[in-house]
Amino acid sequence: MTQESSHRVVALVDAGSNPFELGCATEVFGLHRPELGRDLYAFRLCSATRTTRMRDGFFDLTGIAPLDAVDEADTVIVPNRPDVEVPRRPAVLDAIRRAHARGARLIGFCSGAFTLAEAGVLDGRRATAHWQWAAQFRSRFPRVHLETDVLFVDDGDILTAAGSAAALDLGLHVVRRDHGAEIANAVSRRLVFAHRDGGQRQFVERPIPDIPDDSLAPLLAWAQEHLDRPLTVADLAGHAAVSPATLHRRFRAELGTTPLAWLTGERVTLACRLLERGESRLDVVARRSGLGTATNLRTLLRRETGLTPTEYRRRFGRDCGAPPDQAQ
Repeated sequence: MTQESSHRVVALVDAGSNPFELGCATEVFGLHRPELGRDLYAFRLCSATRTTRMRDGFFDLTGIAPLDAVDEADTVIVPNRPDVEVPRRPAVLDAIRRAHARGARLIGFCSGAFTLAEAGVLDGRRATAHWQWAAQFRSRFPRVHLETDVLFVDDGDILTAAGSAAALDLGLHVVRRDHGAEIANAVSRRLVFAHRDGGQRQFVERPIPDIPDDSLAPLLAWAQEHLDRPLTVADLAGHAAVSPATLHRRFRAELGTTPLAWLTGERVTLACRLLERGESRLDVVARRSGLGTATNLRTLLRRETGLTPTEYRRRFGRDCGAPPDQAQ
């Protein structure tokens, strides 16, 4: 039987909210997870009104919780809007301020950054928003540190995603932060959605090539099966039968990152999964993930997760009572 989670996530819906982001929130935080043996979150929708007209009048949303559900949430997903000039209801902004004041985590998808900024909780904080609205956002909210070349920003208790599809990237990042790489990868597989590196620059008004390259998927799958080997960019290029320069262009075009950065990220992810499964010998984790040495493992794991191997295993490992390793 699937166990219920005690972490309450509430998605706040307001007039004009985009159904896509709402669907992303429901898919990541709201679905039952029988394959995991437990539900990751207790998820609800709420609104300030009994009937909420969604974006462009696509449909009316009814039968969801009232606005005071926000006051019981551990995580609040704030509403976006198709027209960023239209102010949010005062009651919605007040609910966001109350949630922030009592320490709830706040998440804004796409134009949800405008909602957070309008509520005043982003002043002096880092955030992102869709690249099309960057100038408008900076003009209206000059006290917010807007980052436009990222898919999402994690500023601790406030997280923002750049665009609609980046809601999935941020959602999976939150799952990984809360439950570890193993669980996040399981949710990603169910979504049939791969982790993306890079930022918004890869999406800004780029012309579509007349003859697109073949997908990198076969190469990525091969590399993931051989992470324990000392793979180099030249090895990847050789396997794909292209030059290193061509491989760099294809990685930039399809994934928004470099082959080396992707390879390092996959190695760190594998190292996290090994730690979660209980492997305590850092030299073994480093060797099996292709990171080489325990020192390199410590450095890259801290850079990517902010945690040492010991801290990571204590937080996400199956045996929380395992004796500490020498990761400090």
